Amino acid sequence: MELISSKLNIDFVGFRRWAYLISLITLLISLVFLFGKGLNFGLDFSGGAVMQLRFPGAAPIAEIRTALGHIGLGAAVIQEFGSPEEILIRLHQDPDAKEQEASKVAQKIIDTVSPLATNGKVELRRVEFVGPQVGRELTINGIWAVVYSWLAILLYVGIRFEFRFAFGAVLSLVHDVFITLGFFAVTQKEFTLVVVAAVLTVIGYSINDTIVVFDRIRDETKRLRQQPLSVVINESVNRTLSRTIITALTVVLVLIALIFFGGEVIHDFALTLLLGIVVGTWSSIYVASPFVLEWERWHPSKPAS
Repeated sequence: MELISSKLNIDFVGFRRWAYLISLITLLISLVFLFGKGLNFGLDFSGGAVMQLRFPGAAPIAEIRTALGHIGLGAAVIQEFGSPEEILIRLHQDPDAKEQEASKVAQKIIDTVSPLATNGKVELRRVEFVGPQVGRELTINGIWAVVYSWLAILLYVGIRFEFRFAFGAVLSLVHDVFITLGFFAVTQKEFTLVVVAAVLTVIGYSINDTIVVFDRIRDETKRLRQQPLSVVINESVNRTLSRTIITALTVVLVLIALIFFGGEVIHDFALTLLLGIVVGTWSSIYVASPFVLEWERWHPSKPAS
């Protein structure tokens, strides 16, 4: 049983200029927000303290925010964490603050919010402190992790196929990463190490999808020797479309379940993957493959003897 007929003949190449325009507009919006507003770095990168508290009943967040505002802790981010009884308190501390000071602040917060609990008992589930130096190192390491992955993929695809394929693959990955980061810049959702892990996972998924299409292009090039490359690419994308949609749909269904039922800890990871898979599937069809066609028009291959 075929979900999508392998005899489809959708003109993906003919639509490529509209696809370029859509991708270009999305990229420009992402870059404007990335360099304008920037990312809302979490404590993993910016440094500070995070506390997880559990109340015996629903936590009165509005009252907690008011109470903490009176003890001079600066801008504290308070949010529900998984259930109404648990909250996260995030503090961006002074760059010169020490971990011992964070422990004192944690105790001060507990003393302040305990009277707001129904029986005066608040449980401290965890407290973490990240220094600014560690945050800077994590930022640099996160950037290099993405760059190294691009270089490794460029080398691998260049060896396995040709460098025109390799540059198309890396271009599509750059497209995926910047649009994903742009989403976080636009929404100002917190950018953490969990999101970095998700972005690297998106790169792996996207390149796998792209290589499947490239494999088919290489095979169809041998079969359709007399046909122009545009026909070969259309034939290849159409023949792999069923596999692409089934794979993406399966992963998307799992990610939607994780977003709604997986809890706060896994939410941002699943959301980033969901966005990345949609963008990655688009780029495999409309960025990586058409780039091979454009490259061929700029630098025609020598005919096989």
